Amino acid sequence: MLNNLRPLWSLVQCIGEAFNIDPSDDAQRDRLSVKPATLQSVFEVFLKTRDKMNPASPAASSAAPEATASSAPTQDNKAVAEKHKASGNSQMSAKQYDSAIESYTKAVESDPTNAVYYSNRAAAYSSKGDHASAILDAEKALEVDPSFVRAYHRLGHAHYCQNEFKAAADAFRRGLDLDPSNANLKSGLQQAESRIPSDDDDDDESPSLEATTPPASAPNAGGMAGMAGMADMLRNMGGGAPGGGAGGMPDLAGLMNNPMMMQMAQQMMQNGGLERLMSNPSVANMMNRMQSGGGMPSMSELMSDPTMRDLASQFGGGGA
Repeated sequence: MLNNLRPLWSLVQCIGEAFNIDPSDDAQRDRLSVKPATLQSVFEVFLKTRDKMNPASPAASSAAPEATASSAPTQDNKAVAEKHKASGNSQMSAKQYDSAIESYTKAVESDPTNAVYYSNRAAAYSSKGDHASAILDAEKALEVDPSFVRAYHRLGHAHYCQNEFKAAADAFRRGLDLDPSNANLKSGLQQAESRIPSDDDDDDESPSLEATTPPASAPNAGGMAGMAGMADMLRNMGGGAPGGGAGGMPDLAGLMNNPMMMQMAQQMMQNGGLERLMSNPSVANMMNRMQSGGGMPSMSELMSDPTMRDLASQFGGGGA
């Protein structure tokens, strides 16, 4: 046993000599000895140690603004986003709506702080008939920038196309609060309010056919009041020889007086075909040409447009 303690005593002597400590000195022994620790004293030591290991929280709180700043898009990110937006705009012009949505999505991913990208994607969704997604994107655009007037028009148009006329009118009004002279918002508000049932109507009654059919002229489509209005306009504005158009085809005004054509026109108003027709650039060009005195095109000229041919085949053959 004594032999086992000798190494320990040697160690004590070495430590004493190194730190100039005399183990036989009672005063030094009382000052340096470790007293039995209580649970309270151990906990206090733990708290002090934790505070030393974790500096004051202001540093942690200051990290939040730094993280926000670091998440802001860089100039390179913004440049990439603009390229994707330009691609999306080109694809919209080519009616490649799915591709346009992908491009605008990439723009959003590169710079989520730009309301234009959400608004443009809303327009792409509306163009392909996905008005629910258009509403979400328009609302996101306004969340990013509440002063972005175009997004109010996108939002109102999407609500209108879903027959949500009160919501559409509200969106147009909010936009007009920011831009009271905006003609598109004024026109949209007028059309939406004209479709809102009066207070005397019974909300429990089934909606009429007029209320449930897709809008014949959504606020974004050019403001045409219906096929009857189109017929009157075509007759009043002239165009088309009495004997018929090129190639022996009858003139358009004459067709509009045909009862079968008017029936087809009513069907087009009910299934949304008129909205697609009026958003067709070729039709818009035709209207501009007639309004400027250029005359009305023949049916053969209209049928050279692929969209017009598709509509004609749908109504003539019942659709695919």
